[in-house]
Amino acid sequence: MTYSVAVSGASGYAGGEILRLLASHPDIEIRTVTAHSNAGQPLIQHQPHLRSLAHLTLQDTTPNILAGHDIVFLALPHGQSGQYTVALGDVPLVIDAGADHRLTSRDSWDAFYGGDFHEPWAYGVPELLVDGAKQRETLRSASRIAAPGCNASTVSLSLAPGIAAGVIDPSDIVAVLAVGPSGAGKSLKTNLLASEILGSANPYAVGGTHRHIPEIQQALSAAGADEVRISFTPVLVPMARGILATCTAPIIEGVTDAEIRAAWESAYGDETFVQLLPEGQFPRTADVIGANTALIGLAIDRAANRVTVVTAVDNLVKGTAGAAIQSMNLALGLPEDRALSLNGVAP
Repeated sequence: MTYSVAVSGASGYAGGEILRLLASHPDIEIRTVTAHSNAGQPLIQHQPHLRSLAHLTLQDTTPNILAGHDIVFLALPHGQSGQYTVALGDVPLVIDAGADHRLTSRDSWDAFYGGDFHEPWAYGVPELLVDGAKQRETLRSASRIAAPGCNASTVSLSLAPGIAAGVIDPSDIVAVLAVGPSGAGKSLKTNLLASEILGSANPYAVGGTHRHIPEIQQALSAAGADEVRISFTPVLVPMARGILATCTAPIIEGVTDAEIRAAWESAYGDETFVQLLPEGQFPRTADVIGANTALIGLAIDRAANRVTVVTAVDNLVKGTAGAAIQSMNLALGLPEDRALSLNGVAP
């Protein structure tokens, strides 16, 4: 069976990456692409790397244009996709790459986003531990899926195994992330100009203000944490893609080194796209560019009595579009890895 697909926000980074991955998916026909200010223009004008989709023209993002497909991807800024929920009620599968359907708490939404609160959808991180099982079991029957925030899923995948196994204390988490500016979208912003970021590292959303914090707390609570307290500091660095997340948490008293490593080995030993590296090895963002892969390095710092987890992902693939398509595959009953690469691009 071939599924017809519409992608909104197709002129942006997330929409473009969804299209790049779907273009090689044997079960998908990309029928419609939409945008707002760029409607009426050829897709190739805004996504010149998508040569196989040069025949497509960007249409207006309206419910009528998006309806009538088997699958709709919403790759829109936060606060914009929720307006389509009711109008797309007859679409069998809708996947939101924005934030509108990620949070279960209205209070958290009000505190970090504001505007209308929308119902939470199935969270699109298949490997995440939730109540002792994997989130993929929920995704298998989902018709509405919220793709994750890239920083949030990276931190959550980093720490969930230790929380679920009871070997780390989630009430004192510190996470510092080096991130590429593509995660902020394609809209023109002065702080994202090349002259502002080249040769510099720039912290932002410091002091508990980043919008992915409640998403991390929600995911880690689902993994088994009674209380999640996190100091979260992202830093823009001059690379187009990638996240390198360094997360630390205290070790629970009496836990052995072997038990700590076993928690992550047990969680990810059978996973395709989330891999724990051998002891003493740590990932680079260069190793995952273009891939739907999260590589994890684990260190046990007994002097500080903390576990350190270093995780690398491509924010546009495993952090966003790859997670969305991996979740789509599960919802459709297709092989989970279809159209998703395990291999990065190097150099």
